[in-house]
Amino acid sequence: MAKVLVTMPDEFLNRVDGLADTEHRTRSELIREALRNYMRRLSKNQLENASRNAEILEDILG
Repeated sequence: MAKVLVTMPDEFLNRVDGLADTEHRTRSELIREALRNYMRRLSKNQLENASRNAEILEDILG
């Protein structure tokens, strides 16, 4: 597994660590899940946009 260096404000990191502690998870687990959820949401939005664009094109082409 690769390691990644990420910079963030101390206050934000404190919030991340607090949430990880509350959920009994590591910081890495929490950040990985957050990124997976972000990518999933992004993919879903892209599919919705593609579908919407296809409908617009169908309307234009009749």
